[in-house]
Amino acid sequence: MADGFLRSCEGGTDRTYAYLLVDHLRWLEFDGLSTDLVVLRDLQRYMGLLGAEYAGPFGRPWREGKRPYGQRSLETTAAALKGFYLYQGMRGVNQGVAKEFQHTRLPTKADKRRAFLGHTKKVVPANPLAPAKTVRRRHPKMPPQGARGRLIEALSAARDRMVVTWLDDGGFRIGELCGLHLIDLHLREGAACGECRSPHVHICHRENNPNRARVKTKHPWALVDGIVRGGAIRRASPAMIHTYFEYMTTEYPSEAEHGMLLVQLHGPGYGQPWATVAARGMLGRAGIRLELGKIRPHQWRHEFATNVLDACGGNTVIARDAGGWASATTVDETYGHVDVHDPMFVAALNTVWEQQP
Repeated sequence: MADGFLRSCEGGTDRTYAYLLVDHLRWLEFDGLSTDLVVLRDLQRYMGLLGAEYAGPFGRPWREGKRPYGQRSLETTAAALKGFYLYQGMRGVNQGVAKEFQHTRLPTKADKRRAFLGHTKKVVPANPLAPAKTVRRRHPKMPPQGARGRLIEALSAARDRMVVTWLDDGGFRIGELCGLHLIDLHLREGAACGECRSPHVHICHRENNPNRARVKTKHPWALVDGIVRGGAIRRASPAMIHTYFEYMTTEYPSEAEHGMLLVQLHGPGYGQPWATVAARGMLGRAGIRLELGKIRPHQWRHEFATNVLDACGGNTVIARDAGGWASATTVDETYGHVDVHDPMFVAALNTVWEQQP
């Protein structure tokens, strides 16, 4: 039953749901339940065990020793369980639970904004397992100050210097960067795709990359007459173009036939596509070697979003399109808070403090 449900999911989603369903099926066996006997109350208890930090009334907590799921992971788990039990119900298994997932609710303003002709919506599907929406202002971790310059000076490979530059200037996720093909790069003015006048990159979701790097967003794209069109378009800076040509003219192997941008430069896998775990390892080792701490690729994406928001006066729509986020709400919740070092912020606090007796 689980296999049949996962086959109905699109690429990428099926892997995430499979991981979550494996955990759920293990919990059912651990608790003496099965998918055809479980009730909604059991599923709600399971969601509590995933996200709560207390043992609850039924003994030790599930996933003991591991961190509780966060808000996004709980939302994804709720969606996976709803889809799975609805799929079962359509095939005549445990229809009681399936009916519990068929309730609806009134649409919110956000629901209406997302949908075409959303103002005509009267009801939207509801998920009884979905956690309550909480707007939590996170403070994402940035790379250490001056990390880019110190890394570029210390790294000997042109490929590694290019990775640092592209992460910082382009706000790429590491999966996006390692999943790039050479045909995705339109690094000159007036490229043949006609979709962006300035130098840019097409970020395309592919399921069959040899290094298993995958793009999170699944924008439609196509290869027309040897030219990539569509996908998520990301502008390229002059520094990105410079480091690209340095890498291609000095280190890129001429015998490579896979067409991917980043390749291994040493060892038995020379010339093969470079995996995301190898890129993370390179940055982590370099950061420790330079006494910067362990550097993670996503830190530059956080810094990129913060810098774009500062430059555009807090316009989350511009930041969303610049970094390829799914919605401006995500940008606002994660990065849309005042920088504690902002001059206006500091001046306002100093004014208040001076008024105190």
